[in-house]
Amino acid sequence: MSILRSAATLRNLREQPMWKLLAADRAPVIAALLDNLLLQEEKVLAASTLEERLTRDIEALRAQGYELPYSAAAYVREWIDLGWLSRRLAQGAPEEELSLTTDAANAVRFIVSSTQPRRSATESRLATVINQLQRLAEETDGDRKSRLESLMEQRDRIDREIERVNNGQITTLPDDRALERARDIIFLAEELVSDFRQVRDEFERLNRDLRATLMDHEGSRGHVLEKLFSGVDVIGDSDAGRTFQAFWRLLNDYEQSAILDDAVDALNSRSFSRSLSDADRRMLRNLTSLLLKEGSTVHEVQQSFARGLKHFVQSREFMENRRLHQLLGVAQRRAVQVKDQLRTNANIGFTLTSTGARVASAAQWGLLDPDMRVADTTMEKVPEGELSMDEIAEMVRRSEIDLRALKRNILTLLEDKEVVSLTELLECFDVEQGLGSVVGYLSLAAKHGQIFETQPCSIEWTGADGVRRRADAPTVFFRRERSHEFQL
Repeated sequence: MSILRSAATLRNLREQPMWKLLAADRAPVIAALLDNLLLQEEKVLAASTLEERLTRDIEALRAQGYELPYSAAAYVREWIDLGWLSRRLAQGAPEEELSLTTDAANAVRFIVSSTQPRRSATESRLATVINQLQRLAEETDGDRKSRLESLMEQRDRIDREIERVNNGQITTLPDDRALERARDIIFLAEELVSDFRQVRDEFERLNRDLRATLMDHEGSRGHVLEKLFSGVDVIGDSDAGRTFQAFWRLLNDYEQSAILDDAVDALNSRSFSRSLSDADRRMLRNLTSLLLKEGSTVHEVQQSFARGLKHFVQSREFMENRRLHQLLGVAQRRAVQVKDQLRTNANIGFTLTSTGARVASAAQWGLLDPDMRVADTTMEKVPEGELSMDEIAEMVRRSEIDLRALKRNILTLLEDKEVVSLTELLECFDVEQGLGSVVGYLSLAAKHGQIFETQPCSIEWTGADGVRRRADAPTVFFRRERSHEFQL
């Protein structure tokens, strides 16, 4: 890249939100606030919650002599305008949710990382590079002979290792090297979690571009439109969509998830893990649930965009938007043609009616008088029945799903695991109410867990009649961090 091109590129970058945050007058204080509020435990906050916590932090800083003249609400509005905060109204949410934009998150992370020791070249990182290069070379090798030779070498190496273990010669990594490797893994995991924000932004950009393509197309049906009418998920079928789906399938794979949980539990039991910082141990302990949480957010955004785009086309809403877009274009072209013939304040003989909303006072409404709607409170006397309390309890148990027992089962498994799936619950506990118990688990997941409709799985259970049944159901997870919601 030439010096002129490089200078022009960096000059344009100077106007981007990331550079503006780094160059802000109060950048240290702003970065500290954003890091504390939206880069630690929680990445997304409701607008009212963010303003409340920001007010508390601002008051604490003012007490120590920091100059922060505006209110929390004013700072939030300013940060939104500068491109440091993004807002989104989730479906069914009572208010907007705010989170850091990718540029702001990168800027804050850069500032905060400057206070930490810089990572140098380590044996662990070099070994990771060598292993990945070797694996890439092997998996892209199409020669049958060389692939067989590589597999034979691996088998011989494994046989030698098995022989040493059988002879009692077990070699483990020294604590210092194990600690070094654990820190590198945590560093990679933190980068992986931060990548979700960029993937979400890519889906948002793709959604806007696809809608713009539909608006600008002049023909009867374009390529994107044909795909949408034929039922193709154009967002999921994009490069970003396919990449994320491959990652999402691996993350939701039951076998891979179990391997990851077992590995994390094993590392937490090792002696060297006690030398990790509290933040690193927390990151390692919550790695599975954190990946699922961040991944599910991106997955929901992707599915929401896909459904919205499909509805935009199938409801013919885009036709009206396209017609309005074309009319505006015609008006703009005609305005350009006559711009030299008419003055800006010239009377053209046309009156445009101003649009607006009618505002009415709440005092115009009459209050409801409850006395005007008094219900009949007389009760009909019913003869005593012959059922005992035990019989009534049995009838209730048969007619209603025993959610207390299901919650007890979930809490029992969450005592030992970070994440519990529906498949595990059906394997570990008797399904006393048959399909009713399965429906109960799904009902609890809708309120207190995670349901992935696009990731179906096969479940099996044995009912009270002893018959083994099988069904296809969405993938369901319950996380330990929400176990308090299952308290009996």
